Amino acid sequence: MGVLGDRKKARLDELARASASDRGGISLVRDAVRRLRRNPVAIVGAAIVGLFVLVAIFAPLIAPHDPVQRFDELTKNLTVDSIPGGSSEFPLGSDPLGRDFLSRMIHGARQTLFVGVVATLIGLALGVLIGAIAGAFGGWVDVVLMRLTDVMLALPSLLLAITLVAMASRSSQWTVIFAVAIVSVPIFARLLRGSMLAQRESDHVLAARALGVKERNIVLRHMLPNSLTAVIVQATLTFAVAILDAAALSFLGLGDPDINRAEWGLMLGVDGQRYFEVRPELAYYPALAIIVVALGFTLLGEAMREAIDPKNRR
Repeated sequence: MGVLGDRKKARLDELARASASDRGGISLVRDAVRRLRRNPVAIVGAAIVGLFVLVAIFAPLIAPHDPVQRFDELTKNLTVDSIPGGSSEFPLGSDPLGRDFLSRMIHGARQTLFVGVVATLIGLALGVLIGAIAGAFGGWVDVVLMRLTDVMLALPSLLLAITLVAMASRSSQWTVIFAVAIVSVPIFARLLRGSMLAQRESDHVLAARALGVKERNIVLRHMLPNSLTAVIVQATLTFAVAILDAAALSFLGLGDPDINRAEWGLMLGVDGQRYFEVRPELAYYPALAIIVVALGFTLLGEAMREAIDPKNRR
């Protein structure tokens, strides 16, 4: 028995050394990053998002002119039926008030990023709160909260956002942000609640309950952290929707009334729509920027979802 025991011990030691030296194992995060680096869709989406974020952050350094300044070179040729086009000093020409359109487009990236980020974060925070409460407590609390989210999901998102903005006494940038944020709340709440319900019956949660761990610690340390991955990925996709909804509200005249604020949706709605027959480029450029940025976040979000969740892999 002693010889046999020594042989088993030696074999176990050999397996342990082989396991320690084996570099084939990889964590879920590293595996997801590796898949993203090999995915052309993720690369294209990340490139678009990265360029957009850099332009937004360094807009004051990149923009050739002040976005609110009116230039004599542009205003002297500005009429109701004629808006100056591109030149060497002003590559994209003038807007209807004699301001550099390129500078306004660049600063519009910063404003669009701000609206999208704040709206997504607010919606994410409220959705996580509602979904965590519903998934943790269950019972009548879950029923009440989920029926409220069902009512919100039953309405088209843009129609709900329009209704919320119209209820405000005066439209502003923050009414748009909160309207877009509220629209995204039921999506996050539903997603997190489903993930947490799946976690409630997992082995590690059942083991924690068997060991007498408090329910609050189980929810905060086990269920919630393991359920947030899908929600974070969804936030990337929701960011694209937030940009489109905010632009739609501004296009409909329900956005920020400040004409000096450079924001793509506002530029598309106020200038592009009103002067489309005079100079259609005023609508083309903001619309193209919104579409490309929304496409970038969508591509990146779908690639992240596919990389993280094995069920979505092709």
